[in-house]
Amino acid sequence: MPLLQVKDLHIELQTQRGPAEAVRGISFSLERGETLGIVGESGCGKSITVMSLMGLLPSNAKVTGSIRFDDTELVGRDEKDMCQIRGNRIGMIFQEPMTALNPVHTIVRQVGEPLRLHRGLSKAEARKEVLALLERVGIPDAASRLDAYPHQFSGGQRQRIGIAMALACGPDLLIADEPTTALDVTIQKQILELIQSLVEERGMALILISHDLGVIAQTVSKMLVMYGGSVVESGPTEAVFARRAHPYTQGLFAARPALGAPRGVRLATIRGSVPELVDLPRGCPFAGRCSYTIDACQTTRPPATMLPQDHAVRCIRLEEIATQVAVAS
Repeated sequence: MPLLQVKDLHIELQTQRGPAEAVRGISFSLERGETLGIVGESGCGKSITVMSLMGLLPSNAKVTGSIRFDDTELVGRDEKDMCQIRGNRIGMIFQEPMTALNPVHTIVRQVGEPLRLHRGLSKAEARKEVLALLERVGIPDAASRLDAYPHQFSGGQRQRIGIAMALACGPDLLIADEPTTALDVTIQKQILELIQSLVEERGMALILISHDLGVIAQTVSKMLVMYGGSVVESGPTEAVFARRAHPYTQGLFAARPALGAPRGVRLATIRGSVPELVDLPRGCPFAGRCSYTIDACQTTRPPATMLPQDHAVRCIRLEEIATQVAVAS
């Protein structure tokens, strides 16, 4: 039995223009100790998907489908039950540590809160555990900084504190939502290496959301490519990187800066922009922006086509596109 199994997940949000399907029937599973990356443009449904795992969706969200965590159904679970899982069995590193941390509470109080709530530690015991956590994530002189406030730490240190908080109760699943946003390249590398080492050390499963394809390549064993609330391509990371079968995946890869490219060369772009959720076509969400679009793409929801190595792609013109790409190359 997988640690996490998501089946046909739909999330509908109420907007000023009416109901909008933010997540459109996605499915995936994750074993203990396995690592999964989710990529795609802003607004494609990455964050709202993982927020549904945490039970942190807006109150007007309508969720259907199934989310089974350690054989427990999470869809429809009340807030009291989710509080026993959130921060305990599932930990999350949020995108922006300055907004994830409470500016009016000390670090020891914030990192220690899940220890006191879920593990029943006393204030003194929690303080001791927090010190060990901060030292493990690399906060310098941690013993003298337990009673400091978030603004007294750098951005990279705040992100490390966020990691310590997510790991406090030894979760089975760690979710990292763009954990290196706004950090310089050196600090990004340190944070990612820290997350990798902690996942391996504690045997946790990991879901990593990132815009950076290089980070995905180096960090996770399998991946989902999302667009318009749908998974358009998925599979082992090596297989997806090697073939890049869906036009959207091809566009993401083509938009990467090329090392050694002459100065002034324009980057490739995906034409158009991500449409509003209520404006997504009934069929393939990428229809219209895709240069291979035909009328059927607008109305036909593409089924998953299985390629070798458990590599799945949702495109009704897959074979034609593969032939055109082969001829062009």
